[in-house]
Amino acid sequence: MIKVAIMYDFDQTLCHKNMQEYSLFPRLNIEPQSFWQEVECYSAKNNMDSILAYMYLLLKKAREKNIPLTREFFNSLGKDIIYYPGVEQFFDRINKFALEHDILVQHYIISSGTKEMIDGCSIRDSFTRVFACEYHYDEKGQADWPAVAINYTGKTQFLFRINKNSLDVFDNSTINSFSTTRDIPFEQMIYIGDGFTDVPCMRLVKANGGHSIAVHDKGKETYKQLVEDGRVNYVALADYRQDSEIDNIIRFILKKIAIKQQLNKYSG
Repeated sequence: MIKVAIMYDFDQTLCHKNMQEYSLFPRLNIEPQSFWQEVECYSAKNNMDSILAYMYLLLKKAREKNIPLTREFFNSLGKDIIYYPGVEQFFDRINKFALEHDILVQHYIISSGTKEMIDGCSIRDSFTRVFACEYHYDEKGQADWPAVAINYTGKTQFLFRINKNSLDVFDNSTINSFSTTRDIPFEQMIYIGDGFTDVPCMRLVKANGGHSIAVHDKGKETYKQLVEDGRVNYVALADYRQDSEIDNIIRFILKKIAIKQQLNKYSG
């Protein structure tokens, strides 16, 4: 059976906005635009990675309001995430279609969002693994330090982890070792992101023979440049319902992969 990895950004790819904005920010009395501007200013002032800056500022603001950020608290907020149309039904439908073509699909999240929130969302069981920012927790179970921080270029390491089946973040030996075999070749990878922040991953997958898709909900014109610059293969509306643009693109790609495997049997 052919193994295919479909990898998704999360915020504005599967859901309408940053996941923290659904219920975490209201609980902390945070205005989204002001917070993200503060993150930008704080990271510039301190020469700090912006992802670490947002994780730090969330901790700081929660402490100021005496709201403990526990794993359970984050998990409970995942249920409030609102997805684009069809997302919750998409994975089972694609899995079924793939199996009809002798393909086993593995779905992965690669996100700069909060892993603990994704772990509590309704679609979590659809994914083989979720790679996202994560906190360390002290002896009282309260978040006290970033355990994993994934910025936009840092996302690319997880493409290689999936490629080599080195899925544990702490595992540096397997990911850095030389091997002539790959668990999932790049040609059998599909990356779905919402635009410019996902360009490093989308371009890497495309450059190595895989397929990258930029999704949007604001009009295709904004994303045409990504195609013209050779950064992505396809652009689609962020609508995951049956027979939507992205549904059709994924099914065509899966059929293409299956046909290529069949043709390889006659290549010598």
